[in-house]
Amino acid sequence: MTPNRITLISLGVTDLARSRAFYEALGWQLEEATDDVAFYDLGGSKFGLYHLHKLAEDLGKPVDDLGRGAMNLCQNYPSENEVDQAFQAAIDAGATAVKSPEKIFWGGYSGT
Repeated sequence: MTPNRITLISLGVTDLARSRAFYEALGWQLEEATDDVAFYDLGGSKFGLYHLHKLAEDLGKPVDDLGRGAMNLCQNYPSENEVDQAFQAAIDAGATAVKSPEKIFWGGYSGT
């Protein structure tokens, strides 16, 4: 488990098509997309444009609580056990739990 890394930056957006058009006009190459998220490779990590209502759902928060500039800095791990260990390490270091690790609607396993 490597603690000092960010594997995904997710930016909450209200208009995914407009946001994609902006980054792609800058020359960013789309790697993968669904109706709710678009991913761009950053050469070792990923940048995601995430529909704001889905980001709120993922965090278990009302959209209005997120405000402007809503985003996530994420660390991905290959197993649920490693997610649990990283989450507990963060709590032990003084983090405030927003959501304990659990299986997520999009198919992953995460905590915040």
